[in-house]
Amino acid sequence: MARYLVIVESPTKVKTIKKFLGSNYVVVASNGHVRDLPKSQLGVGPENDYEPKYITIRGKGEILANLRKEVKKADKVYLATDPDREGEAISWHLCKALKLENKKTYRISFNEITKNAVKASLKNAREIDMDLVDAQQARRVLDRVVGYKISPVLWAKVKRGLSAGRVQSVALRIIADREEEINAFIPEEYWSLDANLKVKGERKLLNAKFYGTDKKKMTISSKEELDKILKELEGASYEVAEIKKGERTKKAPVPFTTSTLQQEASKALNFATGKTMQIAQQLYEGVDIKGNGTVGLITYLRTDSTRISDEADANVRAYIGEQYGEEYVAVGETKAKTGGKIIQDAHEAIRPTDPARTPAAIKESLTRDQFRLYQLIWKRFLASRMQPAKYETTSVKISAGKYRFTVAASKIVFQGFRLVYTEAGEEKEEKSVLMKGLDMDSKLTKESFDTKQHFTQPPAHYTEATLVKALEELGIGRPSTYAPTISTIIARRYVAKENKNLYLTELGEVVDNIMLQSFPSIVDVNFTANMESLLDGVAEGKVKWKTIIENFYPDIEAAVEKAQKELETVKIEDEVTDVVCEQCGRNMVIKYGPHGKFLACPGFPECRNTKPYLEKIGVSCPLCGKDVVLRKTKKGRKYYGCEDNPDCEFMSWQKPVQKKCPRCGNYMVEKGNKICCSDAQCGYVENKENSDK
Repeated sequence: MARYLVIVESPTKVKTIKKFLGSNYVVVASNGHVRDLPKSQLGVGPENDYEPKYITIRGKGEILANLRKEVKKADKVYLATDPDREGEAISWHLCKALKLENKKTYRISFNEITKNAVKASLKNAREIDMDLVDAQQARRVLDRVVGYKISPVLWAKVKRGLSAGRVQSVALRIIADREEEINAFIPEEYWSLDANLKVKGERKLLNAKFYGTDKKKMTISSKEELDKILKELEGASYEVAEIKKGERTKKAPVPFTTSTLQQEASKALNFATGKTMQIAQQLYEGVDIKGNGTVGLITYLRTDSTRISDEADANVRAYIGEQYGEEYVAVGETKAKTGGKIIQDAHEAIRPTDPARTPAAIKESLTRDQFRLYQLIWKRFLASRMQPAKYETTSVKISAGKYRFTVAASKIVFQGFRLVYTEAGEEKEEKSVLMKGLDMDSKLTKESFDTKQHFTQPPAHYTEATLVKALEELGIGRPSTYAPTISTIIARRYVAKENKNLYLTELGEVVDNIMLQSFPSIVDVNFTANMESLLDGVAEGKVKWKTIIENFYPDIEAAVEKAQKELETVKIEDEVTDVVCEQCGRNMVIKYGPHGKFLACPGFPECRNTKPYLEKIGVSCPLCGKDVVLRKTKKGRKYYGCEDNPDCEFMSWQKPVQKKCPRCGNYMVEKGNKICCSDAQCGYVENKENSDK
């Protein structure tokens, strides 16, 4: 009997796939990559026509030896690595490492690990797609060149084992940009004005919001403006000027892509991007379901397509019709907005492999986190093939002299997809219902006004979810790179994560500044997005991969050379402080560590004394008069506090200045090229130059 060898990436897949194939099939795992560029050297360069030097990854020798034994016994070899560029490259590396050139070798790929999909892939076995392999090689070489060429520059400048990366440096720049925006933001005052009206014959008061005049919408910018409007409203009669009824529909969402799954899992389940991908990988590779053995529950998790196969589409529509009624089945399908971006449509969207396998039915076989993520994917997929939700809307305009107030309400008249799915943060929507007795003839009397002062808010700090969204919208990275990019900048302490928000650390600021000064193209969003489209061109067979490297390499070489020359002109020495080491009497010096600056004794290794570095900013503490120093939270986020902490509790996220607010006497802070009162309610602002005079 002929013997067939199927090589997959992970041991979990071995269990899932084995049960679909006959006894003449042997399924084994390569445990991911088997070859890579050497860690000890660059491994690629012009001297060898940019041909990468690959070596066996340390620890993979035994796995390869076992695979070679199986290859010898096999009549045919099927390479069944993941269905993406990286998976294609792993298959190619396996070919080289196992010397499969003279063996009957085929590449098979499947978007879901189900019996039908695996059997169909064997019938449609093909050769390795070298365009996909080359696209992955180009990405790997570009990342290696950036990392290995630029990192030594950072070591020289910052004096520790930092590292740079092609995509991570751009992600860091995006976070730094947002931080600068937030720090320079000056709040603007505005007021809201609500009228509580008594409707004749109704017990409940009607709350109407100030709109403006009958001609235009108005923003109330100050207390003076508010007082003027309130004075003009004295004695005004309130009448219903207009009642408009209408209908509104809310479209069903599209199925998940990698990016939207990461965003929604972050909002709804509080999962970090890395955790989402780890659990999704488990669901894709297979989970042991009672009575069914190991089953692949979802389709491939790295995709930016919202497409669904015809078979899956028919199955889910039939399921919706049976479970909820034909009136809930969508007529067409919701299309995703791509904004002109090229979508890698080789894969389907992320969906359950079988919609009839409900989360409730398999809950006992899943961990809590697996169940929650599977339920999210299952509900979203069903919703994508359901009818829109329909609402009845009512909008009322109320006149009061020359001014207008508005009341808006809506009620749901057909649940549609909302029967099974609502996005995170949407649950409280659409609950306003207008009082039944209100019509054009209703008699209204004003009972009271509610007035509130507000201030405009700065842009929000990035979270993992919003950073993924930004990277995707800007065309930076691919579905497989979002989670590792974010994990890397957090692990290297360039970015601190606190309560979901991402903050630039002191270390991140230093690295970002060097990258911006010496390697502006690397941190340029457009340059990186253009590089992604060039890599897509390689995958489509339109661009030669070495052409990209040939064009990129000399520019990086020149930038590194220039940066090193500039660094040579600056004598980099430890900055000596007036802090005396209490153990040996030497003056301590400022050094960089994993958390940023710290004080160390220059007598190392004889004297190993270190202490936190508290940088004085030349400003007195507004509470006790001692010095304000730059401090860091446990995770590395910068703030300003009193040197006498914890006895003095003063702290500020913005940098304080010595000058007091001339309006209210509070301390003032820097915001870009302005200085502002720290009390938003005061709102005093002046130009920085004026305060320096």
